[in-house]
Parts: sequence; structure tokens; C-alpha cells
Amino acid sequence: MSVREEAALGFQQGADAYERGRPTYPPAVVEWLRQELELGPGRTVLDVAAGTGKLTRELVALGATVVAVEPVPAMRAVLERVVPDARALDGTAEALPIEDGAVDAVTAASAFHWFDGPVAAAEFHRVLRPGGKVALLWNRRRLDQPIHQAVDEIIGRYRRRTPSHHRGEWREPLESGGLFEPAAEREVPFEQALDADRFVDRFSSISFVAALPDGTREQVIERLRAVAAGEEQPIRLGYTAEVYVYRRVG
Repeated sequence: MSVREEAALGFQQGADAYERGRPTYPPAVVEWLRQELELGPGRTVLDVAAGTGKLTRELVALGATVVAVEPVPAMRAVLERVVPDARALDGTAEALPIEDGAVDAVTAASAFHWFDGPVAAAEFHRVLRPGGKVALLWNRRRLDQPIHQAVDEIIGRYRRRTPSHHRGEWREPLESGGLFEPAAEREVPFEQALDADRFVDRFSSISFVAALPDGTREQVIERLRAVAAGEEQPIRLGYTAEVYVYRRVG
């Protein structure tokens, strides 16, 4: 299955900015995942739509064998460079290049809302061993924070129909399809400290911003730079890391 056009174009053009500007996941979340998914030596985890490896690198550090699937060539190139200890493969959540029952756990960070949910859930079930688990993660921006509100005034008009996890529609394929059952969930607040350049990278790497025509994108970037210039340095962005774990049925 092909990647949605805005994702393919935006993430292809914004891969380097994505790596420089996007947050990773807080240590408390990584440790909780280690326990919930029983990660460590002798375990194999599949990181789906791994991007530039923001979560992948954390999984590798836990000692597990990590396979990272990423369909966008520019993102996968960065992943291969910054996380050489993971096995990086071309593929999508809906057509995983993995054998049946080959992995102990599946993760998808800031990604599941892009997938065809029922098809991806069936693929996750196929590649997991009995009793295996899926963990879905997002870093949700704290939209009550004035700096995030200022950013949304600039970029919000360009979102259009770009998928988002905020509406919760992603849950249904995992909770009503009979393939998985909810196992655990966790929220962890954290901050990301950025200088002005990384602040611009953070928001210019959003798919629908990175995919804008050159002239429009440059106007957006200039407005983001103006916001950054008016902030105390480093700029502190508030997030809540959300993690949802599901257990394979059958």
C-alpha cells in the first residue's frame, strides 16, 4: 500500500528538519515500555513507520533486537545513519516485510493515525507471536501553552484534512476488531528546550508544512522565526507523551 501523498512529500522534504527539531520520548516512557513490552536481550521489537528513529534509538539502547520499517526514503536514510544498530527496511504498516509470528512487540510512534487502521491491525497481529503486544505513542503538544497557540495561528490554516490522533478514531480497529485487547496506558508530561533554529525545524517538519509550495513554506518559516525571536531562549515547548499498549488476542 502506498503512503498518503502529503506524508510522502512532506516527510521526504522535511526529513533533516524532522531529525533536528522533533522531540524524542522521555526516559520515564522508555522505561515503562521496557517493562510493559518486556524488552531486552533476546527479544525482537518491530518499530513501524520509524521515521528518523526517534523511538528506534531508545529501543536499541534497551538491548532488544530492533527492526525498523520506514517507507519514506529520506526518512529511512537518516534512520540508517543515526541508528545503525537497527535493521532498517522499506515497507508500510499495511504490508510489513516481516514473517508471520516473528516479533515479540510492535511499536508505532507518532504514526498510527496515518495508517489504514484495520489493515495495519491485521498486519500487527500477523507478525506478532502469541501474547505479543503493540505500543502506540504520541507526543501531544500542550495547546494551552501560549507558544503553541502562536504556532497554530500560523500553521493551522494549512492542516486541511491531514490525519491527527487527537480525535481518537485510531482506537476502533484495535479495540473492536477482536485481534487485540487494551493492556495499559500512560501519560507523561515533559518539556523540549530548543534554540530558535531548532524551533523552526520543529514546526517546518510537520508534514503539511513541509509539503507546501516553496514560496508559501518560506513565508511560514519567516513567521515562525519571528515568534522564536520574541521568546526567551531556550524556548520551552510543553508536551504530554501518550502511550497505549494492546495485547494480541489468540
